[in-house]
Amino acid sequence: MAISVFDLFRIGIGPSSSHTVGPMRAARDFALALGDTTITRLVVRLHGSLAATGVGHGTDQAVIMGLMGEAPESIDPDTIASRLKQLDEGEPLLLANGQQIAFEVGSDVEWDETCLPFHPNAMVLSAYCHDTLIATNTYYSLGGGFYVDQAKADQGEVDEDSTPLTYPFNTAEELLALCRQHQLRISQLMLENEKAWRSESAIREELLTIWHAMSDSIDNGLRATGHLPGGLNVRRRAQSLHQQLLNPPENQRLIVSSFTVMDWVNVFALAVNEENAAGRRMVTAPTNGAAGIVPAVLAYYLKFEPDASEVDVVDFLLTAGAVGILCKKNASISGAEVGCQGEVGSACAMAAAGLAEVLGGTPGQVENAAEIGLEHNLGLTCDPVGGLVQVPCIERNAIASVKAINAARMALHGDGEHFISLDKVIRTMRDTGRDMQDKYKETSKGGLAVNAIEC
Repeated sequence: MAISVFDLFRIGIGPSSSHTVGPMRAARDFALALGDTTITRLVVRLHGSLAATGVGHGTDQAVIMGLMGEAPESIDPDTIASRLKQLDEGEPLLLANGQQIAFEVGSDVEWDETCLPFHPNAMVLSAYCHDTLIATNTYYSLGGGFYVDQAKADQGEVDEDSTPLTYPFNTAEELLALCRQHQLRISQLMLENEKAWRSESAIREELLTIWHAMSDSIDNGLRATGHLPGGLNVRRRAQSLHQQLLNPPENQRLIVSSFTVMDWVNVFALAVNEENAAGRRMVTAPTNGAAGIVPAVLAYYLKFEPDASEVDVVDFLLTAGAVGILCKKNASISGAEVGCQGEVGSACAMAAAGLAEVLGGTPGQVENAAEIGLEHNLGLTCDPVGGLVQVPCIERNAIASVKAINAARMALHGDGEHFISLDKVIRTMRDTGRDMQDKYKETSKGGLAVNAIEC
């Protein structure tokens, strides 16, 4: 069971890795698998959380784009609305295999909130030639853009890659033992593992590409104005807050305050997640709903650490990836499976670990930073208002970014020894997610999602 950091950090589009990126990838693969088989109709049936919050997450639109052959990492977000409009006006659906078929969104996309047994994010795609079923498959979107089909789900093959790694680990305890045995930092160990797939130069180049995409989402979010789509009329705040930081009021210009640094962290996170909510280009980290935390903390480090360099960017992301791998392997990064603790909690732990690493932390201190970051997100529900990745998701990323920095600082003031291990916190996240009622797991049927709307 091998997971690469590039499985966790994927360039795609918003607003959701589980409800947008995963379904688009699955639909594209389904359409390509049809080959030259003649079909006349396609039916998409969304289940569980994909049905409950799919409208707000644009799941139906993502599936349609996937059927057309689009991939999250390459699609131009600016073309989506016009292409869907053409479909609504009666133009045929051009499939990835080159065929054209009639497609009525109102009748060919079905919404069924019944959860299928394997995972709450499920969809069934069926292709017909007139009344004859030609092909069908069930797909489960696992969070972070990962998905499996029914055959792999039946076999328990959630992680398909069996690439042998130089330093394989399944727990934080094993990771720390390997670091001690081989006198390696976590980033160094992860770099050696990544060489199973790529050369060192390619690893560094591609991680910098990931960072540049993250940085672009910050910059774009800092420039954008107006309101976010979806009907809640949520106003973008990053641009105005950024201008306040660049041009503080006269009566505040002589005030030297550590709060200014926190304001920068907040604005970085808000910028990313406002871009995500608008369906723009994103990097899962490890999901879209939590995509602002790792970039915000890394941007904070690069802005305020005088000796920061691109080498640090690589080490930060490699270390953050190690923690994300542990969360995915031993619990979940899916809000529909364990609540927002699996998304924001995992991202907070990842960012805290990455920051502790580049600030010179020992492997024990890095593990402690991740543990603190995750522990204090345990029990966090996923209750998006209106099924949109906006409230409370955008602010939640800002809060978790500051929390990640605090977690790293606390860990660095210690010696790496602590009472609760990261492994125990990850197991607790898994168990808490199992005990959490479904209405708090990305269904918009509980919490703020119902209490924010006055009847």
